[in-house]
Amino acid sequence: MKHVIYRNLTSSILRLGFILLLTFSTTVLAQEGDPANGKSLFNAQCAACHKLDKKMTGPALRNVEARLYEDEGLDREWLNSWIRNSAALIKSGDAYANKIWNEYNQTAMNAFPLLSDQDISDILAYTAQPKPEPPKPPVLVSGEGGQTGDSTSNSIILGALALLFGLLAMALVLVNRTLKRFADAKGVQVPETEKRTPIWKAFVQNQFLVLVTSIVLLLASGYFVYGYLMQVGIDQGYEPVQPIHYSHRIHAGDNKIDCKYCHSSARVSKHSGIPSLNVCMNCHKSIGEVAPETLAEGQEYGVDYNAEIQKLYKAVGWDADNQKYTGDTSPVKWIRIHNLPDFAYFNHSQHVSVAGLECQTCHGPVEEMEIMYQHAPLTMGWCINCHRETNVKVKDNAYYTKIHEQLSKKYGVEQLTAAQMGGLECGKCHY
Repeated sequence: MKHVIYRNLTSSILRLGFILLLTFSTTVLAQEGDPANGKSLFNAQCAACHKLDKKMTGPALRNVEARLYEDEGLDREWLNSWIRNSAALIKSGDAYANKIWNEYNQTAMNAFPLLSDQDISDILAYTAQPKPEPPKPPVLVSGEGGQTGDSTSNSIILGALALLFGLLAMALVLVNRTLKRFADAKGVQVPETEKRTPIWKAFVQNQFLVLVTSIVLLLASGYFVYGYLMQVGIDQGYEPVQPIHYSHRIHAGDNKIDCKYCHSSARVSKHSGIPSLNVCMNCHKSIGEVAPETLAEGQEYGVDYNAEIQKLYKAVGWDADNQKYTGDTSPVKWIRIHNLPDFAYFNHSQHVSVAGLECQTCHGPVEEMEIMYQHAPLTMGWCINCHRETNVKVKDNAYYTKIHEQLSKKYGVEQLTAAQMGGLECGKCHY
């Protein structure tokens, strides 16, 4: 009887040890790779369809090896086969491979036959890392990273000065009253000062001063009225808050996205055009959340980039969880920033495609703008000065070859400005 109990106990201990060994080996397999190299491989090969903690075109991959082993009993060998050739695994009739394929709308996964075992180990080591804590907004300490300490000290100084002046005024009033009482008590008569003509009466009686003052006031009024009227319709510095925050600093600056990728009609049309939200979704179908570092940058501007992406999803009717459009859309009421008068004609394609101007020439350092604003005044004088100072690019431009030869002889110059080619004619912009 004791031998039976001993054998049962021994087999139970061995079974438990085997299970622990398998669990430990699974964890070790996920950690034997290089997470740093795995991150670069993941970003290059996997990030277009997968995120670590959120479903995208494919499933979330955080702790994917451990989850597959615990839930489905699938080991590293199965993962290697799936990563290198998922289509072959599906055709073989593998149950879980077909389940995943059907669950994600039968979307074919790219094959990666060139990934070595070590590459896959590195990627899985990266996916096995714990989820990092979200960045906390910086706390401004008095005197550090802000002006809290300075503003507080300035308020204290101003308050002390105001109190001091108030005490001095009260002291002067008390001294004046004391002196009057002392004079009355001693019978001292204080001589009364003679009443003088008020200064305003003296001024009115002096006709020369009245004339000079009137002329100065008229000239000053005319100057300020002229300055005010010249600013009518000029919106330089205009920086409206858009319904969906869009950071040109990130897109055009950090990510180096060409302006004409979004504003494609600037090449061929009078207008640069408002990009369709489908253009945004070309990237944001795969980018539902920004990196923690970028999210922390947004907090400095008071913007939650992830929340703005959700606004985009709501506008286009995108269901990020199921990776499909719902059809429930809503228009985005963008606020126009650059707006010329109706009587002024400006053609983007003529300047962008023919003249070869960069967008920054008129719109300023767009790649540095967190919020887009009107950089230039866009006045008639500003345009005319540009035409007078800008040489026309005639190299490798057959359109200008003949006219350049004729006009360069006429003006006796090698380089022609836009003004010399008719850029100051009224009909160019007003017709």
